Amino acid sequence: MGTFVIDAFEFSRLKEHAEGELSVADLARLAGETVDRSGAIKWSLSGGVDKLGHPQLSLSISGQVNLVCQRCLTSMPFQVSSDSKLVLAKDEDAADAIEELLDDEEVDVIVGDAAFDVAVLVEDEALLALPVAPKHDVCPGHVAAEAVAAEKVSPFSVLKNLKQ
Repeated sequence: MGTFVIDAFEFSRLKEHAEGELSVADLARLAGETVDRSGAIKWSLSGGVDKLGHPQLSLSISGQVNLVCQRCLTSMPFQVSSDSKLVLAKDEDAADAIEELLDDEEVDVIVGDAAFDVAVLVEDEALLALPVAPKHDVCPGHVAAEAVAAEKVSPFSVLKNLKQ
């Protein structure tokens, strides 16, 4: 896997932008959640600052992976998509303080680093975007229960005809 390492604070300060694509097969934790390790995750990362002047990363990911449907246990394509705002802190204590100060569920506070691996960040975000129990809306090869019930002939309809 080609790693893309940045100085997260410099990247944010300079308002840099980077994008790329990572194969699911190269992301071990994500690949472990999929059926066949196929697919890729496209990512886009932009640096900047939040409204209070803290360094911030904006991450967007998208792609398709194949998961196991928990109903029929067959392969199921799933669109991974996520947009995140990540405020950077120097250490865990600073992260806690910033999180309390921001008090915003839409923003995550993470510890930045001078050797920040973007692939790990992308993989974390993709894992968070996966459903806990993926299921088809309607499993392939299975007829909806309503359709089966509608097609079933009542055994009493035969008796009704005999009565006449």
